[in-house]
Amino acid sequence: QPTIGRLGEMCGRRYGDDPKTDVAMRVVADHLRAIAFSIADGQLPSNVKAGYVIRRILRRAVRYGYTYLGFDEPFICRLVDGLVAQMGGQFPELVAQRELIVKVIEEEENAFLRTLSTGISLLEGVMSKARSAGSDTIGGSDAFLLYDTYGFPIDLTELIASEGGMKVDTDAFAVELQRQKERSRNAAAVDTDDWVELLPIAESRFVGYDTLESDVRISRYRRVKAKNKTYFQLVFDHTPFYGNSGGQTGDKGYIEAGGERITVTDTLKENNLTIHLVDRLPADLAADFHAVVDAGARAATAANHTATHLLHKALRRVLGTHVEQKGSLVCPDYLRFDFSHFQKVTDEQVREVERLVNADIRSDYALEERRDCPIDEARSMGAMMLFGEKYGERVRVIRYGESVELCGGTHVARTGNIGFFKILSESATSAGVRRIEAVTAQRAAEFVYGLEDTLRGIQQYVNNPSVTQAIKKLVEENAELNKQIEEGKRERIRSIVESIEPTLTEEDGIVLIARQADFLPDIVKGIAFGLKPKFPNLVFVIGSAVGGKPALTVMLGDEIVSRGVDASKVVREAAKEISGGGGGQPFYATAGGKDAAGIE
Repeated sequence: QPTIGRLGEMCGRRYGDDPKTDVAMRVVADHLRAIAFSIADGQLPSNVKAGYVIRRILRRAVRYGYTYLGFDEPFICRLVDGLVAQMGGQFPELVAQRELIVKVIEEEENAFLRTLSTGISLLEGVMSKARSAGSDTIGGSDAFLLYDTYGFPIDLTELIASEGGMKVDTDAFAVELQRQKERSRNAAAVDTDDWVELLPIAESRFVGYDTLESDVRISRYRRVKAKNKTYFQLVFDHTPFYGNSGGQTGDKGYIEAGGERITVTDTLKENNLTIHLVDRLPADLAADFHAVVDAGARAATAANHTATHLLHKALRRVLGTHVEQKGSLVCPDYLRFDFSHFQKVTDEQVREVERLVNADIRSDYALEERRDCPIDEARSMGAMMLFGEKYGERVRVIRYGESVELCGGTHVARTGNIGFFKILSESATSAGVRRIEAVTAQRAAEFVYGLEDTLRGIQQYVNNPSVTQAIKKLVEENAELNKQIEEGKRERIRSIVESIEPTLTEEDGIVLIARQADFLPDIVKGIAFGLKPKFPNLVFVIGSAVGGKPALTVMLGDEIVSRGVDASKVVREAAKEISGGGGGQPFYATAGGKDAAGIE
């Protein structure tokens, strides 16, 4: 009731006066709770799985507010404070995550209100077209177009249609949706043979935490064909190769036996099996192979993975404990870390995060690893546990100083091995989720060298050791020159207008200028607007071909426009002569084309 009361104040309606607005208020109040509690628990709106459910609940509430309560700007986010005041005492996570909840809902509302405005307008057109044809059904292809091209949910299409006394051909919609899925599947079609088993094993044991080399045997293999390329997948009885999982990319390297070396191009994890990708099968599949991981790539990946843990800790310290990992990618070249946060991370905050991570690197913390730790013990150690992740009864805990996380990836022995950490970029990926990309070790050093080279090049170019002062001077000089150029253009336009005026005569109630003059577009525009106030019955048509590209400009005086002549229609018709098109306002319009010979 408090939420409904606040909603009534915001929209100027009273609960109980109209059944339709009553329903809308109840929907918004109910959905607000579902959304707020979900976000507080760590589930953000997205296009997949649980996140998609939250997004649809939110969008349904927005749509009720838009249609029945008159809201065309974010409004649900303004109800969060009331909910927190009412329920925050019993649910402290609402209080702790209030700012995140507000920001995420506001961003989602803004995004969907744009979609809603366009979608409802298009849907009304579709419904009107169907009624004109004597039908009470919206076609499946029309509903799919709204869904696929404009992001308008099918359940909203059905809801709005039913309110207008119409229905949606959901069977035809399902057919269109299935066709799209088939197109996607065909684009990524993979032809995979059955496994050929050589040694029976339930799972391939990973020994790569302790060694990068091991003697192995092939337990099974199969052929795979994808995008006209054939390769093979191998499973060993045990392996030093890390399979792509937990955001860390798979190892590369080779296996060798009897003088034959086979390159391992990638390593995957699938159904408790570590799968090694090779371009060809070895001559003797039953041989004892020596497996070797690319040590340089593994070391670079480990440095990036450990840096990701340190980054996570630093972000929570600088931005707040609402920060949680929402995804990551760790490879030899760089690291990518997605996290929950409701606004852009400032340059000062980015710098502070870098300082904290590099301080941890210099502290040279040793890796403290628990490979078979009971989950309750891990919790008591303060290990970060990601919302939505499924953990077993026994887990692997990775600790460096105050950074404690559950992780199955590979890491450096000491943080000092990372060398140096540098953030390359910070950006948004979706509502309430930010992304940082960074480099470490040699890649970070190369990045700094690149900046040095750029700075040195600028210093040489401007012949001044103080780059900032030199660039400031150049910008000021450039602004002054542009000012002089603009003044020169204005003077030239005045001169041309003054020279044209005496030559103009009225004939049949029209002052006509129709000629080819290869002026730049802004000069032509200036001349047109210079003449318009002086000649109410002006018809100004200029064709030009600067740089070989034909252009037309049409300006009409107020009296000509009042007769019903439209410059945009005129220029579109005329543009056919230059194989082009254009448009504009009733009094001024332009067009471009391809055929300069048509100007005359």
